Amino acid sequence: MKWLMETIRTPIGKKLLMAATGLAFVLFLLVHLLGNLLLYKGPEAFDAYAARLHSLGVIVAVAETGLLIFAVVHIITGLLLFFENFKARPVRYAVKKTAGGRTIGSATMPYTGLLILGFVILHLINFRFPAKAPESVYASVAALFGAWPYMLIYSAAVIVVAIHIRHGFWSLFQTAGLNHEKYMPFILGVGIALSLLFAFGFGLIPVYMGLF
Repeated sequence: MKWLMETIRTPIGKKLLMAATGLAFVLFLLVHLLGNLLLYKGPEAFDAYAARLHSLGVIVAVAETGLLIFAVVHIITGLLLFFENFKARPVRYAVKKTAGGRTIGSATMPYTGLLILGFVILHLINFRFPAKAPESVYASVAALFGAWPYMLIYSAAVIVVAIHIRHGFWSLFQTAGLNHEKYMPFILGVGIALSLLFAFGFGLIPVYMGLF
């Protein structure tokens, strides 16, 4: 345990912790997207899916608690790295240029992370802890996405998530020392594919719900 704590205190240890918790959220988003695709099948299919999730009880509670812990660790670690890098900025060490380069994603990671946090809180208030329990989860989703302000906020948040993940996925492999130039084009391609999947996968749902 001592070596683990000492490792976490180092910059590379923090980055590995960021990578591990970030990967957990990518997996969660994939599962979440698969569930949300049932919105296209209509109220019966989606409400049945929501009921099955609710019936899992303790399992869902444990999963949500785990995600909350991962989120706290990811945010705190990210902020620590941000301030450490900020302090070291006048005498920054030379960074080897890689295929990932400096992108919008890499330059805005702390800010997109905070924007995502704000959206997650708003999303949970609306869907997980609503003022009044809805009779139909599908109807609740349709009502929110039918409101243009929320639809625009959701769509903007999805783009921010895509930007964050596009760089985060590449950074994960760089941190793990797997950024060999032979494999980087493939890794970058997967990162772009994931970001597009989430951008269009989640982003088209409010458009569909709002129009149809």
